[in-house]
Amino acid sequence: MTIDMPTGTDSDIPTVTALAPVFALHRGGKIETALRVPLQTRDDLSLAYTPGVAEVCLAIAADPDLLDVYTGRGNTVAVVSDGTAVLGLGNIGPGAAMPVMEGKAMLFKHFAGINAVPICLDTTDPDEIVDTVARLAPTFGGINLEDIAAPRCFEIEARLRERLDLPVFHDDQHGTAVVVLAALTNAARVTGRDLAGLKVVVAGAGAAGVAIAAILAGAGILDIVVCDSRGVLAPGRAHLAGYKEGLAERSNPRRLSGGLAVAMEGADVYIGVSGGQVPEPVVASMAPGAIVFALANPTPEVHPDLAHRYAAVVGTGRSDFPNQINNVLAFPGIFRGALDVRATAVTEGMKLAAARAIANCVEHPTAGEVVPSVFDERVAGAVARAVGQAARDEGVARG
Repeated sequence: MTIDMPTGTDSDIPTVTALAPVFALHRGGKIETALRVPLQTRDDLSLAYTPGVAEVCLAIAADPDLLDVYTGRGNTVAVVSDGTAVLGLGNIGPGAAMPVMEGKAMLFKHFAGINAVPICLDTTDPDEIVDTVARLAPTFGGINLEDIAAPRCFEIEARLRERLDLPVFHDDQHGTAVVVLAALTNAARVTGRDLAGLKVVVAGAGAAGVAIAAILAGAGILDIVVCDSRGVLAPGRAHLAGYKEGLAERSNPRRLSGGLAVAMEGADVYIGVSGGQVPEPVVASMAPGAIVFALANPTPEVHPDLAHRYAAVVGTGRSDFPNQINNVLAFPGIFRGALDVRATAVTEGMKLAAARAIANCVEHPTAGEVVPSVFDERVAGAVARAVGQAARDEGVARG
């Protein structure tokens, strides 16, 4: 299939045939700013801008807490990327990442009423990214990091969380992890298992895999084995990156070693965030009535048709199969709740509360429904309330 990409002026743009609808939707971008107050008369202008605006500026200078009251900062999030890990496309650069960041901004607005600004940075240097975002922080009530490759994403998030007194959240890590925990909570109910007693294999030791392992441990799951492309993460394995060494020490309590097949034998749960394909005999070696979440897009690590031969509950990241494990169930409500209480951070307790709230939106889980629909209007509000309460309980709420 040959596609002529749009370039130049209107008269120069060739017809895009195969993907015309998607290009038409993106033409001119997907978001825009809008006015919240009238600007029709001289009086309107004098209140919104000079001279009236000076009084508001002086009030904020005297009491910085008024910034979130008399500007849009308290309901505005920066969506920040360097374009190094965009969707399944990889390192395509900051310009090519913009359509995704605009899409993220759409989701913030649609599902949680939050204004979001896409910011794509022309640098991959952690120092420059941290400094740039920190200098922009007075404009935003929260920072959503997006599509930044591991392991730099861990360092960037940690340094920004330490430097800023506002919510910093890398959605590729924590949004995925929150929704996986919600889905697994209900899948365990459906299969009659105790969450803490599950034997879980996480295939993929990048941003999502590390965060999934962490939140599952925080939820009380004891037996978690993480695999990368070279096999099981185990203490003493040669040539482990620094963050993988720590993960190996915190996981794999049975001290397994070898490839994915070793980890999968007798496992209750497979969570794929790595791509590639799992051979059928390896899937068949799992415990009876297993749970398979194959989340690679667009091609799941285990196709649902194959997974259903051996698993009781199957989920993917795709919208055309049941049990879509999608970050949009988490991040709008998490930020809504954090902004509403003027939280200074997103804590582990807030993430666990978000997962419980998502799971509870499915009143009677079944094998075909362990997470709510991404269009379920209850979800963002339920997550926001749970997150806000958790922020108060953990002492990070200011309002």
